[in-house]
Amino acid sequence: MENKVHIHFLGAAGTVTGSKFLLETPELNILIDCGLFQGIKHLRELNWKDFPFDPKAIDVILLTHGHLDHTGYLPRLVKQGYKNPIIGTPPTLGIADVILKDSAKIQEEDAERANKEEYSKHEPALPLYSTKDAEKAIGLFQSINLDEWYQISENIKYRYQANAHILGSAFIELDIFNKRFVFSGDIGRKKDVLLESPKKPEKADYLFLESTYGDRLHPKDNSDEIFTEAIKNTVSNHGNLIIPSFAVERLQGIMYKLYLLAKENKIPKIPIYIDSPMGNKVLGLFSGFSEWHKISADEFKKMLSYFNIITSYRDTWKTIDENRTKVVIAGSGMVTGGRVLTYLRYLIDKPETTILLAGYQAEGTRGRQLENGASEVKIFGKYCPVKAKILKIESLSAHADQEELLDWLSEIKNVPEKVFLIHGEATALDSLRVKIKDLYNSEVIIPELHEITSLKL
Repeated sequence: MENKVHIHFLGAAGTVTGSKFLLETPELNILIDCGLFQGIKHLRELNWKDFPFDPKAIDVILLTHGHLDHTGYLPRLVKQGYKNPIIGTPPTLGIADVILKDSAKIQEEDAERANKEEYSKHEPALPLYSTKDAEKAIGLFQSINLDEWYQISENIKYRYQANAHILGSAFIELDIFNKRFVFSGDIGRKKDVLLESPKKPEKADYLFLESTYGDRLHPKDNSDEIFTEAIKNTVSNHGNLIIPSFAVERLQGIMYKLYLLAKENKIPKIPIYIDSPMGNKVLGLFSGFSEWHKISADEFKKMLSYFNIITSYRDTWKTIDENRTKVVIAGSGMVTGGRVLTYLRYLIDKPETTILLAGYQAEGTRGRQLENGASEVKIFGKYCPVKAKILKIESLSAHADQEELLDWLSEIKNVPEKVFLIHGEATALDSLRVKIKDLYNSEVIIPELHEITSLKL
């Protein structure tokens, strides 16, 4: 038997999305994360290609967290024959349940629309996967505890430790024949409004490190001040403040910040609408997993009562038609889909509208176009002129910046043999490579998509 591990970089290599790392070991084949590619067209098209390794030959999938770019390919893999356990923390599996069902519904609706309007080159257009496929994947979920070692074969064990990115997220340590493989997942912030600071690894022979913000430091902008000024200006302009938001973590964090500002009388009394069906379900998970975040159950209940939570699409239209100043927080965070598009379709061309981008905007998204000063954006097939004021908050990012990534490495007692930089765009990857090489004298590698690397045990 060959005493090597073959690492297949099947996603999040040279790009931020589609996280998938397959480890072919002498005993088991292990897949770390199973995400969808998002963003620019040539990446999205990769989702339609057959998985480049026999899904039936994968023994276990370990999920770092529930985001779509880490879990969204699971139903497709199950459709292709995967039948073994899918492991994660209880909140991760709860979030993945919500996200996979939502993703499947969107896939089905997109295919139905393409067939109805006859704009697909495929006859008929089919969804990437169905709700039934998503439910089959969810049926394979198995939860584990943080900080416990789990032996899965004679010479392989793994452990999850919290990394503060979103509810339930973790980094994964894999001991394979006494070599420590560490997969960072997405690392969160030290002073997150909702979560405790990330734990740090103490040993890593082979480290797989996310690099989303590997080339920059988060601006020290004061998010409370930006929210306060944006709301005051919206009131004085008799306009609308639209905040596109990710449904998982970002929505709940923004809500908590606005609730505290209102509680301290720092913002004027103004109706605030939450329009995110997925976000509403995640609010339920925050209620159910109160021991996994910093807000007490009582305070969380009080926070919810402060907002107008929209549950039907009919109420979305009522809110748009309502001729009064208001704040709307709606999905999606990068303005790629979701309810926020309905609001922007009718409000983006009004100079009294403010759009507040509250997070990372990936290449190829409408959010990135707005951030870059686009004069028009295409929404529901129509070009809409951008007259709204565009603001951005960067300090709310759920990703560690360069300084925090380097700090996360600070307790590793040995010198890693190799550090693989993943989950980043080219500039971020290269900037972080130089820093790590200088600081730790490790061999730092930026793998390419579909590259296979063999490591001796």
